[in-house]
Amino acid sequence: MAQPHELSTEALKNWIESPLNKLIDIRPIAAYNGWQLQGEKRGGHIEGAMTFPKEWTRIADWTGLLHDKGVTVDTALTIYGYHADDTRDMTEKLAERGYRNVFVYNHFIDEWSANPDLPMERLPRYKQLVYPGWLYDVVTGNKPPDIETSNVVICHAHYNYKQDYDAGHIPGAIPIDTISLEDPEDWNRYPADELEKVLLEHGIKHDSTVVLYGRFSYPDNKNPYPGKNAGHLGAIRCAMIMLYAGVKDVRILNGGLAAWEAEGYELSTEQTEIQPEKDFGVEIPLRPDVIVDMPQAKELLASEDGELVSMRSWEEFIGNVSGYHYIQKAGRIPGAIFGNCGSDAYHMENYRNPDHTMREYHEIEANWAQSDIVPEKHIAFYCGTGWRASEAFWNAYLMGWPRVSVYDGGWLEWSEDPSNPAATGEPVES
Repeated sequence: MAQPHELSTEALKNWIESPLNKLIDIRPIAAYNGWQLQGEKRGGHIEGAMTFPKEWTRIADWTGLLHDKGVTVDTALTIYGYHADDTRDMTEKLAERGYRNVFVYNHFIDEWSANPDLPMERLPRYKQLVYPGWLYDVVTGNKPPDIETSNVVICHAHYNYKQDYDAGHIPGAIPIDTISLEDPEDWNRYPADELEKVLLEHGIKHDSTVVLYGRFSYPDNKNPYPGKNAGHLGAIRCAMIMLYAGVKDVRILNGGLAAWEAEGYELSTEQTEIQPEKDFGVEIPLRPDVIVDMPQAKELLASEDGELVSMRSWEEFIGNVSGYHYIQKAGRIPGAIFGNCGSDAYHMENYRNPDHTMREYHEIEANWAQSDIVPEKHIAFYCGTGWRASEAFWNAYLMGWPRVSVYDGGWLEWSEDPSNPAATGEPVES
């Protein structure tokens, strides 16, 4: 096979100015987001690059993923990674699939990241989205990068099913049931005094670092929740409530338990002893802005400076289904914007990569911008009962959006009030 053309730093600077060219970062997505995994001087990615980790080529239809990103066999593209071996290997894989117009750049570490005058980007709050190696350092007693406290609480989230934790969890993790933080009668967060009690019982204070994760599919197929990602969605739901309460440093393991296992790290079945705390340290909620209730949701609907975003499937949004067996009425909140979560009430595939990690944040932001979901406005996400809305919120929070919230009551609360209007069918543009 002919050797791919290698670009110099100066050539790449000129090359990426053309909108016809695509730049692809083949490093792990943690590096793309901002983590400095190989000693680079600056974390993040070259401005304008898209992420496509080399590991994704293990997926059967990985070229289909490239097509979804607008990269075809006719696209002029440049790939870069940490090492020349990586770009060479990726170039060969691309050539096998018919990609011929491929360039490589092998000076990211020694030139691009080392030069502060060359443009780079990163996920603003990338530290709140940790990778398995970071958490492995915590588990093994080593200090990972970008952490201030030694009080780290690792939480294995589940929904009313501790057997999931018992079947295998990250060593040192404690179980946390989602219904310890939200009331299963209406799926809203518990009052402040009950939240404080639960957090202290789990050894969590205001100044703790809490790392949450969940499982995407239960090992014995006895998941009581009618979707296969209750653990991960539940982890993000718990993270949002903890942030609302006032936990200063809440983090999510990107890719959940699947990412941990993909790295070959072992699971444990030993029960971790929980060390309760006595004083949370601040009054709950410290961050009341994280959650809005119905009166504030109505204010956002009437405001030119805010939007209510429906994180539901299209079938739910147009009122063909309610999405849940316990929600009788189908429809949507009039004036809400469609946020397009995915296929049904229990999935968020439009916000995930194929390996379950968070979708490239540039893609999420671009999709939102098409619907006028922008950081300049106060954005409140809602769904049926708050879980999918919490994941959308977490994406916007990681992107550093200044005014984002979850409408906690969601469609369940809204639809149960007969005085509230509801809409069905496809929205008609005014």
